[in-house]
Amino acid sequence: MLSETVSLLLPGRCVGCGAGGPSLCAGCADPIRGPAWRHSPFPRPDGLPPLWAAARYGGPVRAALVAYKERGRRDLCRPLAAALAVASLAALAGTRVPLAMVGAGGVWLAVVPVPSRRAVARRRGGDHVLRLARAVVGLLGPGAVVCSALRPVGRMADSAGLDAAQRLASRRGSLAFHPALRRWLVTGPHPPPVLLVDDLVTTGATLAEAAEVLRRGGVRVNAAATVAATERNHRQALF
Repeated sequence: MLSETVSLLLPGRCVGCGAGGPSLCAGCADPIRGPAWRHSPFPRPDGLPPLWAAARYGGPVRAALVAYKERGRRDLCRPLAAALAVASLAALAGTRVPLAMVGAGGVWLAVVPVPSRRAVARRRGGDHVLRLARAVVGLLGPGAVVCSALRPVGRMADSAGLDAAQRLASRRGSLAFHPALRRWLVTGPHPPPVLLVDDLVTTGATLAEAAEVLRRGGVRVNAAATVAATERNHRQALF
């Protein structure tokens, strides 16, 4: 709360380069404007859905994500959500989810955010991915809705220093499916396509676990989208 108050009282500065003005200047925001790209972590974890990212994690992109998550810079939600929307549209087009249904009435897309641990969300003043997801559905248009179908359970080991296999093992059992949403997502007359979203992908372990939990609940995950991907992810095809 204090950091947000200070940011309102002091002249604005870009978190990327420090220049006076908007929270993310045009130059520093350029990497997150797209085009989004499909990529796969190496090694690719089993069960990871088709995945698109808007930018590589580094430089001003890293600075913006860290400031947004760890320093209470909610003013960065809007540009980061715009980047996530770019990746989301690329993911939907790349997996042939019918974009023609946008605005046609009814729910055409369920956006499922990867949830933060409760203690982490309390420390950060709320679930930062859920906040991004809510902003994204506003950009995607009528019929796109946030569906908090996942919840954190148990304990999760610190992933710092873990390799891809160890990180995947540490994520197993860390999420659960909300059974109350089964009828809408699985057995309803017109189950909507499902898009997983997160702010950052490194090894892909968290997204793979999220997708697996949803699949065990009977939910088909069409694709996943993130704001950024680390350098260990390699480009495959530009959108």
